Amino acid sequence: MSLTFLDLFAGGGGLSEGFIRAGFTPVAHVEADKAACFTLKTRMAYHWLIQHSHHERYIDYVHGNISRPQFYESVPDSVIASVINAEIGQESLCSIFNYIDTLLDGRQLDLIVGGPPCQAYSLVGRSRDKNRMRGDKRNYLYTFYGEFLRRYKPKYFVFENVAGLLSAKALDGDLYFDKMRSLFKEVGYETEHNILSASKFGVLQNRSRIILVGKRGDTTGFYPEPEPWIPKEVVVNEVFKDLPAICAGQGSVRPCKVKSYNGTYLYTAGIKNIELPVTFHTARTHNERDLEIYKIAITKWNKNHERLDYNDLPERLKTHYNRTSFLDRFKVIAGDMPFSHTIVAHISQDGHFSIHPDIGQCRSLTPREAARLQTFPDDYFFESTIPVPGRSPAFKQIGNAVPVLLAHKIAKKLLEVWG
Repeated sequence: MSLTFLDLFAGGGGLSEGFIRAGFTPVAHVEADKAACFTLKTRMAYHWLIQHSHHERYIDYVHGNISRPQFYESVPDSVIASVINAEIGQESLCSIFNYIDTLLDGRQLDLIVGGPPCQAYSLVGRSRDKNRMRGDKRNYLYTFYGEFLRRYKPKYFVFENVAGLLSAKALDGDLYFDKMRSLFKEVGYETEHNILSASKFGVLQNRSRIILVGKRGDTTGFYPEPEPWIPKEVVVNEVFKDLPAICAGQGSVRPCKVKSYNGTYLYTAGIKNIELPVTFHTARTHNERDLEIYKIAITKWNKNHERLDYNDLPERLKTHYNRTSFLDRFKVIAGDMPFSHTIVAHISQDGHFSIHPDIGQCRSLTPREAARLQTFPDDYFFESTIPVPGRSPAFKQIGNAVPVLLAHKIAKKLLEVWG
């Protein structure tokens, strides 16, 4: 029997997907965002269908041949019911516990994974807030994480968040991270942590996360340090190679025809699946001013590896009043480098910080391109609150996620040290 886990603040499921790939079995996912919950439900249905050799039903769905309710009817009700759409808080805690108890049906929960929203701890979030996010209720969501540990007493937990958590201070001047570790100790867990850079583990992206691991009891030396992997002679453009070239406003959330691919990285990283369709290769539209700026930014990068400084633009192209900070707001993905800059959730608002390096396409990334940089498999389908899939919810879920490959490597190592 495989080890069971609960995913709290699950988002679109990047962390969960890595643990499932390593062999863990999800009991439930708890997530406040409705669109992300539909994504999780679709992914749980996908896993059940693949396990039972019914992949044709998934193919019908992503082609738009059947509706979302019809797709969910293809799997047992319990599969869809395992996703809990709720905001974790004092008022909801009891009902969430009761729901999870029902799903467990007397089984032991082996592991809890997840981390609360990172905006309140991030350096960027603090720099933009006049109170530096102190007093923001999201700062205290970790206390509810402690309540889940207190109730279910899993052997381990894996808590992830932005590296900025290490320096974030509460109103009393103490570090939130110290408060967290004290709470986890109080409820029975020794903790160990490290800052892991995704680029050291096969992800073609410069993305660092703090991974705090707790083990019930007082033993130490259990941290599941994942095996490093830096693909040789592979650059970021590898994730674009087999995707059709499209310009701004082109593409579709529905399956696209990909080009031939003779590389190995996309397979080794668990991204490419030749048996199932590639979706969400759809580019947002851009106005003529932004397209002109994109061309300048792409040319600067491709010719001289030089970033665009907003103040260097012709005055006729400048529309932002802020001329002293965030001057790199137009940033090209470094296609010829071993890893890109970080894909962030703000990509759901505009694509200026994630511009495709091909000047012939001259646009921001598609959700599928961003998902590949996050090592989501191509068969991962991102949902919206409405039946028609959309780019913005997909971008938000992708940008907030833990890279699947990093999660998988952590999960594999945790299995090795389990005991």
